[in-house]
Amino acid sequence: MPPASPDFSSSVKLKYVKLGYQYVVDHFLTLLLVPVMVGILIEVVRLGPQEIVNLWNSLHFDLIQILCSSFFIIFIATVYFMSKPRCIYLVDYACYKPPVTCRVPFATFMEHSRLILSNNPKSVEFQMRILERSGLGEETCLPPAIHYIPPKPTMEAARGEAEVVIFSAMDSLFKKTGLKPKDIDILIVNCSLFSPTPSLSAMVINKYKLRSNIKSFNLSGMGCSAGLISIDLARDLLQVHPNSNAVVVSTEIITPNYYQGNERAMLLPNCLFRMGGAAILLSNRRSERRRAKYRLVHVVRTHKGADDKAYRCVFEEEDKDGKVGISLSKDLMAIAGEALKSNITTIGPLVLPGSEQLLFLLTLIGRKVFNPKWKPYIPDFKLAFEHFCIHAGGRAVIDELQKNLQLSAEHVEASRMTLHRFGNTSSSSLWYEMSYLEAKGRMKKGDRIWQIAFGSGFKCNSAVWKCNRTIKKPTDGPWEDCIHRYPVHIPEVVKL
Repeated sequence: MPPASPDFSSSVKLKYVKLGYQYVVDHFLTLLLVPVMVGILIEVVRLGPQEIVNLWNSLHFDLIQILCSSFFIIFIATVYFMSKPRCIYLVDYACYKPPVTCRVPFATFMEHSRLILSNNPKSVEFQMRILERSGLGEETCLPPAIHYIPPKPTMEAARGEAEVVIFSAMDSLFKKTGLKPKDIDILIVNCSLFSPTPSLSAMVINKYKLRSNIKSFNLSGMGCSAGLISIDLARDLLQVHPNSNAVVVSTEIITPNYYQGNERAMLLPNCLFRMGGAAILLSNRRSERRRAKYRLVHVVRTHKGADDKAYRCVFEEEDKDGKVGISLSKDLMAIAGEALKSNITTIGPLVLPGSEQLLFLLTLIGRKVFNPKWKPYIPDFKLAFEHFCIHAGGRAVIDELQKNLQLSAEHVEASRMTLHRFGNTSSSSLWYEMSYLEAKGRMKKGDRIWQIAFGSGFKCNSAVWKCNRTIKKPTDGPWEDCIHRYPVHIPEVVKL
């Protein structure tokens, strides 16, 4: 007997029931007001022209009442517009694209590891296993100082990397936006592990001869989520400084932080972190509204530093031989999950439609009152956002968020392809992902984008953007010469 065809009728019915429920809840007020307005309209139509004139004449208006009412309306309108937050626009941004001379194919990386760690073949084997499962491709880049055998992580080399990455991104931003250095009112530079004196923000001011009254900030030690912290700081500053431009520079300098010891927990960052940086122009000027790409809607920050495990899960320290490195805890993914849960709890009510919030609330009440074993309801964030930019910290991070948020392969495509092409570029990875979506021509007017980043401390930060206009495929940018090859298939294990 041929196998019976599957019965899809029940699932189709459930689908339409859910769609109907979402429509009713999300448009509840509209559905409530429409019958009322129709009733009023019918009553007005029933009245004759003379009755309407008589009704109007029966209304008595006093001059004092009119003046008081007008003053009250003007007062309320003034208070509303003065208390309303200023709109923050993302005019444009630029990502640094490393030269091919800095490329580190798998074979080169492993050859260098064997030569540098010749006395410890187990550490070499460990790095090879990590690289095979990392999700990185053959075109990621490391700075020139790391290409030496052994590496030469000098202060001069670190400054050289910082200058190349930051100045290249800034030059691209000036070219794309037509911004002049004297027009920058606020400058924020974030780099977690390289904090020289003078600061990196001072280096930018010196290079471009920025104004003496510029408000400059240099953020360090805040991990891969520092980019969104910088966006949050810029937003707060733009709220109190009208008619201003803010430039945010996000990067991580690899040169002084390449670990040359044998501790496995510290060797992991060597396999994942790569060169990268981005410069972003934000503005609260109304004149920028038409050409701006995005409008900032929300920034939500979650900090789990009060918990000792969360505080130490990404920790810079010395190993037993006195070599400094970044130690990643085995509890990292569990801690990241808890931080994400707290962040979602805060951002959910701000972005989710009423139908999802009601279902979540009813499930929560049911678990508290009736049965604690009820499966918790996971809101469908795909109803709130068209695009997701998940920090490309590693394959495990992307896999975990895709599973927990029930996202499709297309939703995490930008994150996976960014990890494959550029590696973990720390706080700037979110902007490579945005650039990928633009290069694919997927950004349409009104689209909502959710950026999620994790960082040491431990932090989970989110930013919500709304696309201001349909964005044409760019002719330049970091994906310029390779976007036609993506997306690519990334196997679970790449045998080296």
